[in-house]
Amino acid sequence: MKTHDLTPFDYLKKILNARVYDVAVETALEPAQSLSQRLNNTVLLKREDQQAVHSFKLRGAYNKMAHLSPAHLKKGVICASAGNHAQGVALSAQRLGTRAVIVMPTTTPQVKVDAVRGFGGEVVLFGDSYSDAYSHAVSLEKQQGLTFVHPFDDPDVIAGQGTIAMEILRQHQGRLDAVFVAIGGGGLISGVANYIKAVRPEIKVIGVQMNDSDAMTQSVVAQQRVTLADVGLFSDGTAVKLVGEETFRVASELVDEYLLVDTDAVCAAIKDIFVDTRSIVEPAGALAVAAIKQYVARHKTKGETYAAILCGANMNFDRLRFVAERAEVGEEREALLAVTIPEERGSFRRLCELISNLPAFGGAKVSRNVTEFNYRISDASRAHVFVGLTTGSRGESGKIAAHLSKHHFNTIDLTHDDLAKEHIRYMVGGHSMLAKEERLLRFVFPERPGALMKFLSLMRPGWNISMFHYRNQGADYGRILVGLQVPEADNAAFDEFLATLGYPFVEETANPVYQMFLQS
Repeated sequence: MKTHDLTPFDYLKKILNARVYDVAVETALEPAQSLSQRLNNTVLLKREDQQAVHSFKLRGAYNKMAHLSPAHLKKGVICASAGNHAQGVALSAQRLGTRAVIVMPTTTPQVKVDAVRGFGGEVVLFGDSYSDAYSHAVSLEKQQGLTFVHPFDDPDVIAGQGTIAMEILRQHQGRLDAVFVAIGGGGLISGVANYIKAVRPEIKVIGVQMNDSDAMTQSVVAQQRVTLADVGLFSDGTAVKLVGEETFRVASELVDEYLLVDTDAVCAAIKDIFVDTRSIVEPAGALAVAAIKQYVARHKTKGETYAAILCGANMNFDRLRFVAERAEVGEEREALLAVTIPEERGSFRRLCELISNLPAFGGAKVSRNVTEFNYRISDASRAHVFVGLTTGSRGESGKIAAHLSKHHFNTIDLTHDDLAKEHIRYMVGGHSMLAKEERLLRFVFPERPGALMKFLSLMRPGWNISMFHYRNQGADYGRILVGLQVPEADNAAFDEFLATLGYPFVEETANPVYQMFLQS
């Protein structure tokens, strides 16, 4: 039977007879208590991050390989993968006693490369994307007589992934309005959609893609497979330029809706999942949760039940810094602003007082915190300050900017500006000819209201703040870098000020890094 002849009921039979549990486990379906309460809908998390390879890919890979003849297994297998399928093939080959050659893009996170080698896979790094690696794997397949194990465009692989839907419907037999599924090449959603539409067709199957890797969405709209020129690599597990023939056919016929999410929304979803599970998923693993939040906001639903498949958790540790930085903006819990203030004594303090007394915009009174403050003296008449503030609800950043502008602090909302978020926030500084008699100090401030105002109120009027850098790191104490212009005659009084303040500090005026990059 050709693949285009396979119906959902044909796939149902293949899923019911899939051989996955020799290596895979039936993963938990857990309620996300905090997220459910916040969204006023029940959100269930299918924990495929709990598999031995921390991804669902093990299911399809093993099912495919378990159906190979002894002759094919003896020669060995080959695959191309962004990482998770590679681990599934490597572990499956180890269990089945066969050789596995894994071609991976050079952009693959090192944690995935190391994991594949740990399972005995022979890793070949080639190209910048899955599509590049795939082309190289096809040529190696012919050269070495290996059997290709496709990551998504194969009925046996699709059937293996479909066992996830089988488990979901067995684990939750009550109301289920929609299942949200991340899409790369389309293997996972093809398996899930085939099972659900054969067993409970009233349940919506909603596909989710990154807005910069939306090959399936574009293909469905065009009614033919579309090859993307480039794909975004933040969600490397779904960075596919061309979806499969069979997965495109299945998705076109069975998937109810497609949603696109951006990087900030995915970072916020990773945090949401962590809050409820204390587990950290990779970006692809958070796509479904990001889409549920978007779906609820768009349709204003209440009391419905949604399942999100957490499809992977192979996250490089050093990416967590970026995720944490962008999560608050993705949830719109933080506003980023560029504020222009007059370069005169007392203006910094007036700005701080105005921020601390910001009104509530359309809701209850909000306890706002400054999350970031970057400033370097550069002009005799005005100063540009980069400010981060916590917000109470979506859409507040523009209202805050308008409020500050109304009070004579010209303000630009940078919350949705990628240049500001990715680069400019770290580049506020440099040499300044105006920073005469400057002393540089690192302080540890208690993270509580009034700590900064205490600092400002104890300062002498003649001491000017020439530099200020602060970023909230989520701890009980904040680390702050301050440049103060203190006349030499005031040094004794300044030392007394530091003692009265009572905050731990280190003076960095003699630090060669400061002298090289910041001191005029």
